[in-house]
Amino acid sequence: MNSLWKKIITRTTLKRPKSGERYSDYKLAKGYRELKILIRRYLKDFILITAGIFSASFGFKGFLLTNHFIDGGATGISLLISALTKIPLYYLIIGINLPFIFLGYKILGKVFALKTALAIAGLALCVGTVDFPNVTNDNLLVSIFGGFFLGAGIGLAVRGGAVIDGTEVLAIFLSKKMGTTIGDIIIIINVLIFSTAAYFLSVEIALYSMITYLAASKTLDFIIEGIDEYIGVTIISSHNEEIRQMIINEMGRGVTVYSGKKGYGKSGETKNIDILYTVITRLELNKLNTEIEKIEPNAFVVMNSVKDTKGGMIKKRPLDH
Repeated sequence: MNSLWKKIITRTTLKRPKSGERYSDYKLAKGYRELKILIRRYLKDFILITAGIFSASFGFKGFLLTNHFIDGGATGISLLISALTKIPLYYLIIGINLPFIFLGYKILGKVFALKTALAIAGLALCVGTVDFPNVTNDNLLVSIFGGFFLGAGIGLAVRGGAVIDGTEVLAIFLSKKMGTTIGDIIIIINVLIFSTAAYFLSVEIALYSMITYLAASKTLDFIIEGIDEYIGVTIISSHNEEIRQMIINEMGRGVTVYSGKKGYGKSGETKNIDILYTVITRLELNKLNTEIEKIEPNAFVVMNSVKDTKGGMIKKRPLDH
């Protein structure tokens, strides 16, 4: 391995050695593998977030803007204010979401906040500079397909480890403070948004906008395949202790260790093994998969939806994305 790669690896995936200390070839090879995983992950995230930005922009300019329909959440607030004040939408996208970026930095970490800031800035830039055709003026088609493309955009951004609608970050924060579920907070926010739309715009537009929101929500469900606020993760690996320490120290999460037995082998023999179980938010799933892959790419991981949680480290410790 040449000196340039050694410098890159030691400055990125490995901690800098003490004065006079040198890394072994094994450590450098491990660091190189982790660097490749990170590059591949960030490239995938970039593609997903970029696709999400263009999908959401098409939903805005191809369907919703010209017909004054809105959506729920921060995007709905932006669309509503734009319809009432004629302020360009791209200014409002940044302005409305800016507090949520700082809130995301506080509760989800700097990597998540940076990705979200870049995603929201990219969305505002795309809405402000890229021309999309007005596809249709049929109210039903606008509400369904506008919601579809907007929901797909939000879902793709979430798959890339960011959000382009900051309402979920606010919902996570308020649920921790008030002791309610995230879903309840989102419903309350959207009821206020659609009630305001009915008062200032019209009841008909508010009703069509509710269809837009439902279409966006269902598309979001389909895109990210795990819309429930929490994900239960079961991990079976020969590197259980390393993964357990990673979940505690890197993810800031609690972990339960089950004693089990392997039931499959060349001659059918069983073998005792520890099984790890943890609960994380869906926004952390991207990071957890990356960290597990660093330790053991062939680890057996099972993920299932969890409606909500109470107590434990999931809500008592700050989220680290």
